[in-house]
Amino acid sequence: MTSQVSSPTEQTDGTVLGEQRKAAGAKDVRRLDRVIIRFAGDSGDGMQLTGDRFTSETASFGNDLSTLPNFPAEIRAPAGTLPGVSSFQLHFADHDILTPGDAPNVLVAMNPAALKANIGDLPRGAEIIVNTDEFTKRAMQKVGYVSSPLEDGSLDGYHLHPVPLTTLTVEALKDFDLSRKEAERSKNMFALGLLSWMYHRPTEGTEKFLASKFAKKPDIAAANIAAFRAGWNFGETTEDFAVSYEVAPAAKAFPPGVYRNISGNLALSYGLVAASRQADLPLFLGSYPITPASDILHELSRHKNFGVRTFQAEDEIAGIGAALGAAFGGSLAVTTTSGPGVALKSETIGLAVSLELPLLIVDIQRGGPSTGLPTKTEQADLLQAMYGRNGEAPVPVVAPRTPADCFDAALEAARIALAYRTPVFLLSDGYLANGSEPWRIPEVEELPDLTVQFAQGPNHTLDDGAEVFWPYLRDPHTLARPWAVPGTPGLEHRIGGIEKQDGTGNISYDPANHDFMVRTRQAKVDGIAVPDVEVDDPDGARTLVLGWGSTYGPITAAVRRLRAAGESIAQAHLRHLNPFPKNLGAVLKGYDKVVVPEMNLGQLATLVRAKYLVDARSYNQVNGMPFKAEQLAAALKEAIDD
Repeated sequence: MTSQVSSPTEQTDGTVLGEQRKAAGAKDVRRLDRVIIRFAGDSGDGMQLTGDRFTSETASFGNDLSTLPNFPAEIRAPAGTLPGVSSFQLHFADHDILTPGDAPNVLVAMNPAALKANIGDLPRGAEIIVNTDEFTKRAMQKVGYVSSPLEDGSLDGYHLHPVPLTTLTVEALKDFDLSRKEAERSKNMFALGLLSWMYHRPTEGTEKFLASKFAKKPDIAAANIAAFRAGWNFGETTEDFAVSYEVAPAAKAFPPGVYRNISGNLALSYGLVAASRQADLPLFLGSYPITPASDILHELSRHKNFGVRTFQAEDEIAGIGAALGAAFGGSLAVTTTSGPGVALKSETIGLAVSLELPLLIVDIQRGGPSTGLPTKTEQADLLQAMYGRNGEAPVPVVAPRTPADCFDAALEAARIALAYRTPVFLLSDGYLANGSEPWRIPEVEELPDLTVQFAQGPNHTLDDGAEVFWPYLRDPHTLARPWAVPGTPGLEHRIGGIEKQDGTGNISYDPANHDFMVRTRQAKVDGIAVPDVEVDDPDGARTLVLGWGSTYGPITAAVRRLRAAGESIAQAHLRHLNPFPKNLGAVLKGYDKVVVPEMNLGQLATLVRAKYLVDARSYNQVNGMPFKAEQLAAALKEAIDD
């Protein structure tokens, strides 16, 4: 996702268009504290690019923001149909925000399908900007409109702005040597220009972006810039838009620093690169493309200068096999996938448990089972990550809570993998992967030291005095075995999936040895040092809401609403799901009621009920979309009153 470096304490709008606005000074300007905008159209209308550009300019302006891209799984879904609608929602504010928002204040609908698919989410009084050129009889009938919603009064409860976006775009580009079809493709830039005028967004960055994106096609670049400017000027001159809006920078929402807008997958990619540098190890990614994880492969392939090697394998099994081989060879090894790929990789994950080598398995969760919902979000792989292997094969599990937090979660997963010589699951999801928010770029001095020591020589003395290397002689504190790079003289040793003898690493079928090794591998994971879970409980509440992963934003927003209404509720959020924080049991037993909202059918609730024998109540959603704050607030209020 395109991002913009910015400092949220600075307000920058020094563009020519901004100066024109000041000079004109004819229209009212209203100050708002926050706005939720949704761009919607066919998957070929450029809604993701439009939203992305508006987001980047909003980040450079200094607002806090959160985004929710939502698009079909098909590369080119059927035009003009409800399944083919692609949308991009952006929530931006002059204060700290946590979610993309429950309901849009503004909907930009490029065709009848976009209007029908999204109108149900709009509150009465919302603004709707529609491309009237697309509201033909055939297009409306395709989505079930018997009469035109622009004329039959069904939209009387909204502020409707009918704009012939296609016609205006073609007219603005009439002096360019473009066919009508080529000119029509720029209508998303016209819409972007109009919205940029409405909300006083900077424009210089978008013009530079377009010039760069179409550098090899200067005529196309010039046409898009012209359409963008035409949209801005239309807002300035038309009588239909009598008011524009300002949302001031969120200067108090951020600690001082340099910020940029970042998506979850990009933050995770940067976290992996940072981890490899902090560990002084080459980074190897063995991966097979799969939605919504492919962006990590794309991004890491750009960073060969940081010692990153990427291998696009022929399938999921080959991807993780190559990654495990790289781990054996001394690299920080990573494989990326989603739920279906985890199932295919499970045997090799078990092999990594047996070999006791550091390996990061990044699972960007999506709707399932099977192919399921490739572009929609879900949290339904937790139990698969915990138990989806044959035998007793414990694997640590780490989960980020926001897009920017994916950076820190990647560093934490790498710390555990390297220090304890174990595969580690990093559970993100589609909501975090594609969503974005401001991220403070850390100083190098703030990053953890992840350096490791490879085995250099013999580590055991036999009864006859001979010095030998034992590959399964463990560190007494971490229970990690030594990491010997192949080719180191005197450190030759045997690896494989058959059970090993404690210490020597020789093949062993001895029952007592197998029992010892199984329990030792479990003890190693159980003994991983993780921070205590923090509880936010300012009022001594009786009800605790416990979450994990991407539910953090909606849960926190819901908790804020309840407290503002005078309710007392506590909140805790888990990053480490295996092992759990040492104090979690005591925390849970300190409350009369524990509510666990999840985008699955109660997987974390099942784990905490089994381990701590607490009556954790599930609140579940599996519709491919994140929770809404209002929805969660109502559910938590019901739990408090019960």
